[in-house]
Amino acid sequence: MIVNDFTVRVATEDDTVFAQGICDEMAESAKARGTGIARRSAEYVASKMREEKAVIAFHKDGTWAGFSYIETWGHGLYVANSGLIVNPIFRKNGLAKAIKTMTFFLSLKKYPGAKLFGITTGLAVMKINNELGYRPVPYSELTDDEQFWKGCASCVNYPILQSKGNKNCLCTAMLFDPAIDKPRVEKPDDPHL
Repeated sequence: MIVNDFTVRVATEDDTVFAQGICDEMAESAKARGTGIARRSAEYVASKMREEKAVIAFHKDGTWAGFSYIETWGHGLYVANSGLIVNPIFRKNGLAKAIKTMTFFLSLKKYPGAKLFGITTGLAVMKINNELGYRPVPYSELTDDEQFWKGCASCVNYPILQSKGNKNCLCTAMLFDPAIDKPRVEKPDDPHL
């Protein structure tokens, strides 16, 4: 998918050289916003690229511009689009929405019938999720997979989540259930989707 001066596509083995920089930017961005984020290792992000469970964006000059990846929970019944990040020098170009859109449709293709969900404190991500067709839900509608909730342990807000028994926190939970929800955007013209 081409967006302005950017190419947004499914990541591959060749893109693993960008994994550490992506992880570093995720951590720096969360720190700058004062919000929580589940930290991932460069090897974990690289594995998502190798499995073609990630979306990456590049500027026409070859500079890494953005990223997101897919995680599955509850034996594939739930899918989260995680780690959305846009390189700060390329923000305000519509990349976050393009990356989320590509990741959304890649998830629907790879995991037909799975419920797509996310938790976020970011208003921009909530808006994009809503535009895609997600709706706000209570945490009880999300996966009960303990591994998912353990991923929140590196978040500054984790004590709040624990004190609420994984039933509430500062993040807004959003869900897209393909059995009842319909996408609100067109699927990008891409052979991987």
